[in-house]
Amino acid sequence: MWIASKFGFFSIVRKGEDQFHVRARVRTDLENLLVAADLDEKIHESDLSDYKYRLVVGHDAVRKITSALAETLDYPNFKNKIAETPSQESKLGAYHQIWEIMYGEQE
Repeated sequence: MWIASKFGFFSIVRKGEDQFHVRARVRTDLENLLVAADLDEKIHESDLSDYKYRLVVGHDAVRKITSALAETLDYPNFKNKIAETPSQESKLGAYHQIWEIMYGEQE
């Protein structure tokens, strides 16, 4: 699942019975997420992976992450919030491109 949030852009995938990888292209995004979810997890880094940064966590941590994302939703317009968020504003152009591409899929 892809998640675009005020904390960053993430990809969450299941890799085993109780193992999830929460992946990001930008380390600061995972740091922001850990603070928001009140988690203390190691950020793994690899230049050989398609996502350079990741958390390897279980169900409980994924639940805390998704709950934190829902509980901190405090804006009426996502792109405006990104433009106002210093750690995220560099992604605004990419989010506009994603929006436009997905708008083209709308029937």
